[in-house]
Amino acid sequence: MALNLESLPSAPSSLGFLTANPIANAVSDVYKSFSERRARLGLSNPGTVETIAKEVQREVSLTNYMHSGIRADLTKAVSLSPLFQVSHQFAMGEHQNPYAFAGLFGTNKVFLQGSMDNSGLLSTRFNYRWNPSLVTKTQFQIGSQDMASIEHEYTGSDFTSSLKMLNPSYLEGGLTGIYILSHLQSVTRKLALGIDAVWQRAALNQPPESALSYCAKYKSDDWIATAQLHAQGALNATYWRKLSDKVQAGVDMTLQAAPGPGGLMGGGLQKEGITSVGVKYDFRMSTFRAQVDSKGKLGCILEKRVAPPVMMSFCADVDHFSVSLFRPQGQVHLLTTPPLAICESWPRN
Repeated sequence: MALNLESLPSAPSSLGFLTANPIANAVSDVYKSFSERRARLGLSNPGTVETIAKEVQREVSLTNYMHSGIRADLTKAVSLSPLFQVSHQFAMGEHQNPYAFAGLFGTNKVFLQGSMDNSGLLSTRFNYRWNPSLVTKTQFQIGSQDMASIEHEYTGSDFTSSLKMLNPSYLEGGLTGIYILSHLQSVTRKLALGIDAVWQRAALNQPPESALSYCAKYKSDDWIATAQLHAQGALNATYWRKLSDKVQAGVDMTLQAAPGPGGLMGGGLQKEGITSVGVKYDFRMSTFRAQVDSKGKLGCILEKRVAPPVMMSFCADVDHFSVSLFRPQGQVHLLTTPPLAICESWPRN
C-alpha cells in the first residue's frame, strides 16, 4: 500500500505562536485597515528633509552657482549605455584648484563618480539601488581631510526615511561619529511634516550630543512654502512660486536667536536674520538668475549656450552696505558631445 506523503498534515512550527495568536491577528488587522485608508487618500511622496526647500535654495538661489576666477571643463562621453564619461577641469581663481580629473559611470542600479585634483585630494561617490525604494549612497574623501559618509534612503509611496552616518567608527571601543535620522511624511495631499534627529560624538572622552529639528512643507499648484525649526533656535522659511513657464521666483528667510555675550542672565537673546529674494528666467539658449538680500548684497549670473557643445557663464556681485568692489567672473564648459542627462535617477546632491 503506497503512502501519500502530501496527504499527511505538516508539523506545526515552533514559532507559529508568534503569528497565530489573538494579539498578532488584531495588530495585523489594524495595520491592514490603516494601510487601506492611507492608500485611499492618494498621497504623493513629499521628497526628503534634506531637499525640502530645493526649489528655492537649488533652483533660484545663487549659492550653488556663484564662483570666482575662470574655470573651463572639458568633458567627453565615452559610452551612453551604460553611461561613462571623463572630464578635465581647469581653473584660475580664489579657492580653486588649477586642475582636476574626474570620471563617471552610471546605470539604472549603480552610480560611481570619482575625481582627483592636482594636490592629490581624492573624492568618490558610490550609489547602489537595491530595489525601486531602497538606495545606499556613500561618499569618501582622502587627502588633507579624510571623510566618510554612508546613507540609506527608503522612498515610500507617501514618505521618505533616511539614515545618514558621517565618519562612523567603533575602533576606539565605543561609537563615534555623526548619525542623522530623518523622516518626511505626507499627511494631506498638500501638507507634509517631518522630523530630523541628530546624535553625535566626536571622541570617547567627550559626552554625546543630540538634537531634534522639525520641518513642514505645503505644496500648491504653482507655489511651495516650507519652514524648518532647528534645535539651535534657528528658523528657516522659504516661498517659491512659478510665475510663468519660464519665470520662477523665491524668498529665503533665516532667523537665528542665540544668547548674548553675557548669557541669558546678562545680555538676553541676540536676534540675527537675513532675507533674500531671487528670480530665475529661462530663455531658449540661456538662463539668468538675480538675487538681492537684506544686507544689501546684489548678485546675478548668466548662463548661455553659445554653441551646442559650449556653455558659458558669467556672474557678478556687489555689496552696497560694505561698499565692496564689483567682481565680474567667468566660466566656460566645453563638451565634446551635446549635453547629456547624467543619470536622472540619481540626484547629484
